[in-house]
Amino acid sequence: MKIYDELLARDLVAQVSDEEDIKKIINEGKAIFYIGFDPTADSLHIGHFMTLVLMKRLQQAGNKPIVLLGGGTGSIGDPSGRSDLRRVLTKETIKDNVNCFKKQISRFIDIDEGKALVVDNGEWLNNLNYIDFLRDVGAHFSVNNMLRAECYKQRMEKGLTFLEFNYMIMQAYDFYVLFKKYGCNMQFGGNDQWSNMLAGTELIRKKEGKDAFVLTIPLLLNKDGKKMGKTASGAVWLDEKKTTPYDFYQYWRNIDDEDVFKCLKMLTFIPIEEINKIEKEETNINHVKEILAYELTKMVHGEDKANKAKEAAVALFSGNGDNENTPLVKINVNNDTPIMELLVQSKLATSKSEARRLIEQGGITIDGNKVNNINQLIAFDDIKKGLLIKKGKKVFVKVLLN
Repeated sequence: MKIYDELLARDLVAQVSDEEDIKKIINEGKAIFYIGFDPTADSLHIGHFMTLVLMKRLQQAGNKPIVLLGGGTGSIGDPSGRSDLRRVLTKETIKDNVNCFKKQISRFIDIDEGKALVVDNGEWLNNLNYIDFLRDVGAHFSVNNMLRAECYKQRMEKGLTFLEFNYMIMQAYDFYVLFKKYGCNMQFGGNDQWSNMLAGTELIRKKEGKDAFVLTIPLLLNKDGKKMGKTASGAVWLDEKKTTPYDFYQYWRNIDDEDVFKCLKMLTFIPIEEINKIEKEETNINHVKEILAYELTKMVHGEDKANKAKEAAVALFSGNGDNENTPLVKINVNNDTPIMELLVQSKLATSKSEARRLIEQGGITIDGNKVNNINQLIAFDDIKKGLLIKKGKKVFVKVLLN
C-alpha cells in the first residue's frame, strides 16, 4: 500500500490543498515537509503525539521532515481553537522548552545524517525589522480575509489582540522561509491550522510564483468530541517526569470502547490489515485496549517500561496493586498528616475539595481499608513504613517519605 493510501485508510487526512499533487509527491518520497511545535510547555503531550507519528510514517516512506520549533511564534501563542489569551512566556522559558522538545522529538524522528532537520523560527523572527516585515510580507495579506478565518472567529467574541492577529502572518512567513532555505514544499498540521497553513501557500505563490501544498490531519477527539489527552489531574505528557509510564499506559487502557480502533489506526504502526482483522474477530475489547496501551507506551517510553507498566496493570486488575511496578510517590511531611493533604501531596487529588469529594464518594482506600472520615489523620509512623493508596477501582500508588 502506498503511503498516501495508508494515510487515508488510517483516517489521517482531513483536508488537502491539492490532492493529486500531494499524493504524487509523498508517494514518490519527494516531500520536504514541515510541522510546527510551539514550545508553550517543557514537554510534548498527547495532542502532539499524532503529528509525531505522522512525521515518522512519512519519513519511513522516504520523505524528509523538518521539525519547526517555535522559538519566535511561541512568544505570541496561536489563537486557533482558543477562547482566551495564551500566557506570554519569557525568552529563557521558551529556550528551555525548545531544548526539551528537541530531546523528545529525536526519539521519534531520525535526525542523523541529514535525514531530518530541526530548526527554530526564532532564528529569523526574533530579529525582524518590523517596518520591513510589514512592507515585505504584510502587504500580501487582506485583513478582511484574515478576519473570516476560523482560527480567529472564536477569539473575536472575547477580543482578539493585535499580538495574536500577527500569528497567521508569522506562520505564513515560516513556510516561506523554509521554502526558500530548504526547499520545503509541504506543510502538515492539525485541522484547526487550515487557515494559517493556506496563508503560507498564498505567500509563496505571490512572492515566488510557485506552488506549495498543505495537508491537515483530524484532531484527536474522543467520542464526545473533546480533545483526547486530558484527565482529571491535567494533561497526559510524553515526559515520564510529568506523566509516568504507568499512568500513560493506564490512560490508553481506560479510554472509551468507541475510541479504541480509531486510536489503533491513527497512532500505532500495527499494519492496517491486522487492525481490521482484530476489529472483525476480537470480541474482548479490553484485550484490544491492552494492545493499544502497550504499543503506545513502548513507542514513547521504550519496551522495558512498557512491560513494567503492563505488569503493574495486570496486578491491579487481579486486585493486588502492591508489586514492584506500582508507581511510587514521595511526599514531604514531618508528623501525622490529614488525609486530604496526603491525597493532594500524593497527586491523587488536585485540590482539597477534590480530595473531600473522593472520600465522601468512598473512592479512597489505604492498605485495603476504606477511608470514610474527611478529617482522618494518617499516622507519621505509618507513612514512614509506606502506604498503598487506591483511588477508585484502577489507580494504585505507593506513598513513601521523601
